[in-house]
Amino acid sequence: MNRLPPLNSLKCFESAARHGSFNKAAKELSVTPSAISHQIKGLESFLGLELFRRTKRKVVLTEAGESYLKPIKSIFEQLENATSELKSKQKSGSLRLAVAPAFLTRWLMPRMERFQQRYPDIEIEISSSTGLIDFSANDIDMAVYFGAGDWEGVEAHYLRPARLAPVCNPRLIKPEQPINKPEDMRFYPLLHVTKRKDEWHDWLQQHDLDPKLFRRGLMFSSGSLTAGAAAQGLGISLTDPELIMPEIEAGTLKVLFNQHLITNRSFYLVYEKRRSVTSAMLAFKEWIIEEMAGNQHS
Repeated sequence: MNRLPPLNSLKCFESAARHGSFNKAAKELSVTPSAISHQIKGLESFLGLELFRRTKRKVVLTEAGESYLKPIKSIFEQLENATSELKSKQKSGSLRLAVAPAFLTRWLMPRMERFQQRYPDIEIEISSSTGLIDFSANDIDMAVYFGAGDWEGVEAHYLRPARLAPVCNPRLIKPEQPINKPEDMRFYPLLHVTKRKDEWHDWLQQHDLDPKLFRRGLMFSSGSLTAGAAAQGLGISLTDPELIMPEIEAGTLKVLFNQHLITNRSFYLVYEKRRSVTSAMLAFKEWIIEEMAGNQHS
């Protein structure tokens, strides 16, 4: 690498060339005019050529000085922009988040405006993910998991438990077979999630009901699909009411009983254990915990 001139002499040169005056450069850089002159002479000695023609009233760039000024000015502008951008990022921060599709579209997205209003300088990038994240293999900062909170290699911050309640389209209920109490659901098909077949079994047993007396309906690969099927009138699903608020407000889904399934599965905010927590990560963690707590009391 070629030897470079001192940065301070380049600053003095750029300022003096811009102002056409050693005195003005000295004022801008908070030094004496003689210090500016000394730095310029040192730079000229280093380069082996004159950068200024000195007169009694002002200094004028030589041809070599004009040629040198353009790239030096550009370099200082790049340094200033890079420094400003870095400070901005440090102040605001950025966050890459991964969440399950249903949680993303139905719980998180309707609330993101509140996060942006509180933290307008935080740049957040959200992606959907249906499985566990390999934090070491990608650039995801945080994720929302659903489970027992016993995952290896991650810090898991409890958000809230799963709250699954029976829901259906009101049009499903026949006048001659109303659903006034849980046992009345035996006249209608119960929609199941393939990998969570025990949920209906457990909910019914928690209410002293025999699961064998109830009709098994269609099975789907996710809870969002069972909720969608319920909205279409295909049966009753166990769904988190907070994730179907648009359907509840539109009247296509109705919570039959506000009695939730008691499980050991909850929502957690997670990130890699060895990862240092940035200001953006901390802000999001505090915000989502507050949002979850607010929903519990609403």
